[in-house]
Amino acid sequence: MLKKFLPNEHVKSVLDIKPDQLKEQGVKGIITDLDNTLVPWDVRDAPPVIVEWFKIMKKNEIKVTIISNNKEDRVKLFSNPLETPYVYNARKPLGHAFRKAVEEMKLSRDEIVVVGDQLLTDVLGGNLAGFYTILVVPIVQTDGKITRMNRKIERRMLNWMRRRGMITWED
Repeated sequence: MLKKFLPNEHVKSVLDIKPDQLKEQGVKGIITDLDNTLVPWDVRDAPPVIVEWFKIMKKNEIKVTIISNNKEDRVKLFSNPLETPYVYNARKPLGHAFRKAVEEMKLSRDEIVVVGDQLLTDVLGGNLAGFYTILVVPIVQTDGKITRMNRKIERRMLNWMRRRGMITWED
């Protein structure tokens, strides 16, 4: 069961996810989390480096959809200037938002990766739905109330997995 919490890959930032590498894997789409994955959870707009990352993905014909457990106004304000589809109130790790993103992207599951900063929502949800998952280091160490509780659980899980040699990266 713990394998469902293990990402397929770990990177420091979404900026480390390159279109050439994705294309080599046959990836044509990214489902990404928003808060603490693309921007700090309390930042409204995408900074220039993230705007550029979205442009590079689009130029390389890699579709990106944002799915977030946050409310519509938060996700819409961030996504619309990027002309990026989104799903709000996703209720990750449940599968509805992932299925909706797949339908809108018109791609198969093996052509999509899921990117996020949390084991309990992004990685678990992506793994349960049958995607290749990429865990990113959270952008900032502060979180909303519910996420703070998740982080405590995640730290224990990561430490347990690290002691058993299941993961080798450092936070």
